[in-house]
Amino acid sequence: MAMLSTVRRSIVFSIPLAKHSLSSSSSFPLFSSSSSSSPPPQSSDENLVSATVTILKHHRSKSRWSEILSLAPPNSSGFTPSHVSQIILQLRNTPHLALRFFNFTIHHSICSHSLSSYATIIHILSRSRLKSQSLQLIKSAIRKFPDSANPSPNPPRIFEILVKTYRTCDSAPFVFDLLIKAYMDSKKIDLSVQIVRILASKNIFPHVVVCNSLIELIAKSRGPFAAYDMYKEIFNGKEVKGVMENAYTFDILMLAFHREGVVEKVEDVWKEMMAKNCSPNVYSYSVLMAAYCEDERMENAMKVWEDMGDKGLKHDIVAYNTIIGGFCKVGEVDRAEEFYRDMVFNGVECTCVTLEHLINGHCMSGKVDAALVLYKDMCRKGFNPESSTIDVLAEVICDKSGVFKALEFVRAVIKKHDVAPRKTTYELLIRRLCMEGWMEEALKLQVEMLGKGYAPNFEIYSSFIDGYVKQGDDIKAEALRNEMLSKIPCKDS
Repeated sequence: MAMLSTVRRSIVFSIPLAKHSLSSSSSFPLFSSSSSSSPPPQSSDENLVSATVTILKHHRSKSRWSEILSLAPPNSSGFTPSHVSQIILQLRNTPHLALRFFNFTIHHSICSHSLSSYATIIHILSRSRLKSQSLQLIKSAIRKFPDSANPSPNPPRIFEILVKTYRTCDSAPFVFDLLIKAYMDSKKIDLSVQIVRILASKNIFPHVVVCNSLIELIAKSRGPFAAYDMYKEIFNGKEVKGVMENAYTFDILMLAFHREGVVEKVEDVWKEMMAKNCSPNVYSYSVLMAAYCEDERMENAMKVWEDMGDKGLKHDIVAYNTIIGGFCKVGEVDRAEEFYRDMVFNGVECTCVTLEHLINGHCMSGKVDAALVLYKDMCRKGFNPESSTIDVLAEVICDKSGVFKALEFVRAVIKKHDVAPRKTTYELLIRRLCMEGWMEEALKLQVEMLGKGYAPNFEIYSSFIDGYVKQGDDIKAEALRNEMLSKIPCKDS
C-alpha cells in the first residue's frame, strides 16, 4: 500500500484564487464596468423587429415562418445579430418560441450570428430553466467561436459576453453553472476552473452539484490530491451563499484516494466529513469499508459495517459486496458465506460481483466443488463471468481434475457465454499441457491462440521449451529458444 508520504502532491492550477469576502451579498456584478450595462443598440429598422415579433406572437404557426422568410429572404442582408437579440428579448416569456425562431434563422441562413445573439438566447433559455436546450447552445457557441488555443489569463469570450448581457436579459446565475458544465463536458478543466475562480472572486459560487462534478473530473484526470486542493479552494471550510459540501463531495474524494491506495487520506477525508457534521450516506460507508478491505484490515471494516447499522442505515448490495469481497480476499470464505446468507435473508438481490467474490474465495481455499456450484448458480441467474473468474476456476480445476477437464470447462464457458478467452487463459492451459507432456495438444491450442490475435510471449515460449526438454527433444527446445531470443530479447515486462 502506498504510504501518504510517498505520494507526490501535484501542482494543478497556476492562477491563484482571488481573496474574497464570503458574505451573503445579493449583488451579482462580476465586473464593475458591466454592472450597469446598457441594452444592445436598437436596430435602425425598428419596423423589421416589430413586424417579426408580431408575426411570431399572433400569426398561425403554419404561416408565420414563410412570412418571416419574406421579411428577410435568404442570401439577402436578412437579420443582423442585433435584430435577433431584440426579437428574442421580446419573446422572453415564450422561450420555446424564441428558440424555434433562433434555430430557424440558422437553418435558413438568414442571420450571421455573433456571440451576443447566442448569449441572448442562452440567457432567455437559462432564466426559464430549459437546461438541455441552453447547454446545447452554449456548446455550439463554444465550437463556433473558439478562443485562442494558447492559454490566456483573460476569461473566455463567451463568459465575458454572458456577463455583459446578463442584466439586459434578466438572467439567473444558473447560466454560469451551464457554462462550466459545457467546458467540463469538453474536458476543458482549466477553463472550468478559471470561471469558478472569477465567480468566487465576486463571492458567487456554482451549485454544489457543479462543484462536485468539477472535483470529480479533476480526480479522474489529475489525481486525488489535485481534486482535494480544488475542494478546499471552492468550499474553504465555510458555507457560501447556500453552497456547502455534501456527502457526495466527500464520497468523490474518498473514492479517489481509495483508487490510489492511499488509505490514510481516505480516513482523513472521513474525519473531515465528521468534523463538518455532514451525515455520510450508505456509499460513504462502503468506500471506507472498501479501503479497509483492500488493506486487509477486516476488523476496521467490521466496525464500519456495525456503525452503519447503529446509524439506522440499511446495508445495500454495494456494502454487502464490499464486506464479502474483503473476507474472501483474506481467505475467510466462511465469514463471507455468512454475510451472503444474511444478504439473501434480508431480501438484497445478489449481483455477478457477489458470486465472483465467493468463487474467488473458494478457489483460494481449494474448494473447487463449492466454486463450481456458485458458477452454476451464476449461470442460472443469467450472469456472465469475468475473464479473471474463468482463469481462477480453470486453474483450480487443473489442480484437482487435470488440464483436460479445465480445457473442457473453458470450452463450455466460451460456448455458453459467447466470450473470448483472455491471453492469460491460453497461457495457463498451454503451460499445464506442456508440464504434463501433451505437446501436440499444446501446439493446437497455441495455433488457436494465434488466431485470436495473441502473439506468443516469453511465458508461452518457456512452456514449450521446458516441455520439449522434459521429453528429451533438445533440438526442438534449442530451435524455440533461438526463435524466442530473436523475437523477444528479454522477458516481457
